[in-house]
Amino acid sequence: MGYISIQFNKAKGSADTGASDHIERKTIPKNADPTRTCLNRELVDFPDGVTNRTEAINHRIRTAGIKRKITPDQVRAIRIVLSGTHEDMMKVQDEGRLNEWCADNLQWLHRTFGRENTVSAVLHMDEHTPHIHATVVPIVTGERRKAKKKQQVEGKRTYRKKTDAIRLCADDVLTREKLSAYHDSYAEAMAKYSLQRGIRGSEARHTTTAQYYRDLKRQTGELEANVQQLQTERQQAEQKLDEVKQGIKSEKLEAAKTEAKAALVAKVGSLLGGGKLKAEREGFQHRITELENQNARLEQRIKQMECEHQTQCSKFGEYIDKVKRYFPHVDKLLPLIDFCRNTLHFSEQIIQELCKLKKVKLKGDFYSPEFNRKFHAEGAAFSFEEDKSRTGHFRICVNDIPLVQWFRQKAHEWRNGLGITTQKQSNGMKI
Repeated sequence: MGYISIQFNKAKGSADTGASDHIERKTIPKNADPTRTCLNRELVDFPDGVTNRTEAINHRIRTAGIKRKITPDQVRAIRIVLSGTHEDMMKVQDEGRLNEWCADNLQWLHRTFGRENTVSAVLHMDEHTPHIHATVVPIVTGERRKAKKKQQVEGKRTYRKKTDAIRLCADDVLTREKLSAYHDSYAEAMAKYSLQRGIRGSEARHTTTAQYYRDLKRQTGELEANVQQLQTERQQAEQKLDEVKQGIKSEKLEAAKTEAKAALVAKVGSLLGGGKLKAEREGFQHRITELENQNARLEQRIKQMECEHQTQCSKFGEYIDKVKRYFPHVDKLLPLIDFCRNTLHFSEQIIQELCKLKKVKLKGDFYSPEFNRKFHAEGAAFSFEEDKSRTGHFRICVNDIPLVQWFRQKAHEWRNGLGITTQKQSNGMKI
């Protein structure tokens, strides 16, 4: 059997908003699962006009009929957390008895503190163990528990206090005897769920949330240190394992080498014994002989081609010598041929006729590099004439006039046609 869990806390001051925010999940604690918050529910029906726990506390105090003034630091509510051992609570949930468990808790609260005083009871399902946050307003009736009877003083009037006065007093609700009785009665109510009372006089104390997180942080630090140590040990173990593997691999490699050598020796021996190696050697030797013969034939062919090339070069040289000897003007005509082909753009047929030292009559536009323009001519007789001023040289003539002078005449005629005249003066040329 598991144990019941019941915890009492006083809520002082005019408001208990911090606890209300936690209970109503206006703030989500770290240990809560937001995906299960929708399963939380309020078990107490609020009065008309009341929408939350804080308003329910104030409504109960306001409507209880309390005559005595409530001080700012007075306890206005008692927070009670009801639950049980985790395994037993999960069993109750799995068996589908959670609603029954909630109803029994609510009946115990009503029976113990009064239906009107039980202003809120919220079931939390989004934490580790299902539990109920109950809120009780400590409304009591009668004279204060700590009130002492005063002896009547002679000559002074005394007043008897009402024994049925309605008061707000948590001390009367949370006496040591009553707290022990609460545990007994709650254990009786939860016995049907295999939950029993804890050991009487036990020194066990409830761990606060702050202490829980401090312990959790300390344990986390210890776990991280242990993890780092384990990682270090793992790395060392892996390093040792690698060394062992390398040793095993080296041994296997040496064994494989030995086996390979033995196999090679055996194969060579079998080849030598069967004559197969000798046949392969003779085949390679025959192939080498064929390649050497082929190489000799190629070398002979190369020498023959070199001789033929030398013969052709010799014949060509003799031909050039004859041309130069019997046609000495050929070298001098080559520049003129290039000029006719590239500048005047004569055809090959015209150039051939000019090389025969014949006059060729042409008409058309002829380009002058000196004047950078073309000049038109009709029936101009072009010819290659020997330059008498330079023995052995030729020049291009047009109508028996050197080409340069002919272009200048054409340029002069062109200027005259445009009405442009030139006149020499002492200070320069005037156009």
